[in-house]
Amino acid sequence: MTTLFSEAHQRERIPAEIHASADAACRGLAAEIAALIRERAAQGRHVVLGLATGSTPVRLYRELIRLHREDGLSFRNVLTFNLDEYHGLSREHPESYWRFMHEQLFNHIDVSAENIHVPDGTVPRAEAFARCRAYEEKIRAAGGLDLQILGIGRTGHIGFNEPGSGRDSRTRLVTLDALTRRDAARDFLGEANVPRHAITMGVGTILDARKIVLLAWGEAKARVIAQAVEGAPVESLPASFLQGHPDVRFLLDPAAGSELTRIKHPWLVGPVEWTPALARRAVTWLSLEVGRPVLKLLDEHYGEHGMADLLTEQGPAYNLNIRIFNEVQHTITGWPGGKPNADDTHRPERASPHPKRVIVFSPEPSDEMLGMGGTLSRLVEQGHAVTVVYLTSGNLAVPDEEAAVAADLVLDFVNGSAGAAATPARNVRAALAAKLTDPQASDTPDTRRLKGLLRRGEARAALRLAGLSEEAGRFLDLPFYENGRYRQFRAGPADIAAVAGLLAGIKPHQILATGEGQDPSSVGAVCFEVLRAALAGFASEPWRADCRVWLYRTPDKAWAAHEIDMAVPLSPAQLARKVQVVYQHKSQRSQTPAAGPGLNEAWQQAEAAARDLAATYDALGLAEYEAIEAFRRWLG
Repeated sequence: MTTLFSEAHQRERIPAEIHASADAACRGLAAEIAALIRERAAQGRHVVLGLATGSTPVRLYRELIRLHREDGLSFRNVLTFNLDEYHGLSREHPESYWRFMHEQLFNHIDVSAENIHVPDGTVPRAEAFARCRAYEEKIRAAGGLDLQILGIGRTGHIGFNEPGSGRDSRTRLVTLDALTRRDAARDFLGEANVPRHAITMGVGTILDARKIVLLAWGEAKARVIAQAVEGAPVESLPASFLQGHPDVRFLLDPAAGSELTRIKHPWLVGPVEWTPALARRAVTWLSLEVGRPVLKLLDEHYGEHGMADLLTEQGPAYNLNIRIFNEVQHTITGWPGGKPNADDTHRPERASPHPKRVIVFSPEPSDEMLGMGGTLSRLVEQGHAVTVVYLTSGNLAVPDEEAAVAADLVLDFVNGSAGAAATPARNVRAALAAKLTDPQASDTPDTRRLKGLLRRGEARAALRLAGLSEEAGRFLDLPFYENGRYRQFRAGPADIAAVAGLLAGIKPHQILATGEGQDPSSVGAVCFEVLRAALAGFASEPWRADCRVWLYRTPDKAWAAHEIDMAVPLSPAQLARKVQVVYQHKSQRSQTPAAGPGLNEAWQQAEAAARDLAATYDALGLAEYEAIEAFRRWLG
């Protein structure tokens, strides 16, 4: 955990603690909550907790459950008030927050049912105002909130207080922001199914709590965290109003804290140790900040941007510029698997052995094409033995309407046959029809299987177009995904064993993977942790010592220039093929959050990200390419 209130924190208006991991942060907070509960119990008093939903606090709830089961922590003197609830959902709906809280916490501890309070999402709109006022009265009657737990959305919302919410707003019915609904689309199997309204505590209600702790994990939250902590309080960023609270702090993992000035640009807030990596970060940032290529930076540019001491240590500017320019230039290669019989002194990947055995891990089908579709084709063209491993089936991300089309195709193909081939398709069609009248229904096994087969077909089509054989694709269907739900995944020994078995069989020279730095509960992050655990089991194996691991990212999580160890340029034709490859994953159209104006489709995001990176390299003074895919070497 970082030390607070040092010179490096001078820009921060809210104490922000960066912990080694989300689990570490939650263990510390759970211990604080346990101490408060026990102290109040000894005094014969109750504790009032404000609780949040979503994937962020799940690890906290798991630790509280563990303390209850293993350390005897009792919750009989605890009253809880939840932040929010979707409007229009019954308590039994799979995505209702009432159900979420019971599944994730209340069913596993000894809190009394009468002490649990969650806004009623079924209240008629005409009665919502009165019911929200009554919710506020219940909080006041309980003595107010002792501790409020918060998460934060990408719009900066806390609870469902979307941009535009006032500092003094109270519990009320609100309309959800389009980005909030898009982020929830996968949970509801399509954006059209996400409720448009919710009931939420107001910003003023939250600020009334005696203590507030906001939790945030993963790089997707980094930018909004930095804005909330360092920017001025504004209605367009409701979390920024927390700055006015006398006892508030943010608990972050390294990825969520990565945009804070002391982490991203530490030279702007105090003295630093100018390591080679930090020097490269600073110089590439300076080049983009002042709009001049690296080789054209002058002494005054360094001095005006807090980097005079870098020149003193490693200057003059001319020499420093050349060094950093060469470092960035050496990341560029058209041979992602290494160029055979070539001097690889300044190449990202070694020349031998050639060809290499390469494994590309994709958390869900399409991730690999989105992040490195052009590079994948190049590896195949250059003779490497490439295996693409789809770690999960991806069936949870298939909208019902896509499954209905697939089922109809099967029924049309068998021409109304009553045979065994038609039975599963008819079962799926009936199950999907039932879901229209019963939104609480989950997918049947046949429906999940059909959705998984649909994504397999799309993946195989994409592999063929990318130049690979269908046999190059391996589908592991890891159990954590088949048995879980979005935001609530937990991997186990069976998942690790499946990946370890595959690694042992192939003994790769090169691995390409994604997921590091994502929200710990996301599919990508869980898959990466499974891979990490599997690789750890081969630490003493000779093949592991000879295997390099490269990380790629999907378009919404692009690498910054200083993070890149290998940049693979794409020609116009290669970029066009990548777009067509991504387009084969038709069930995923509009299933990913928009990365910018007009970028609603996955293929548009992939194309824009690759072009943007090429433009960045061009701005740094490197060669001008059509597009670039980037990788960072993982040292484990």
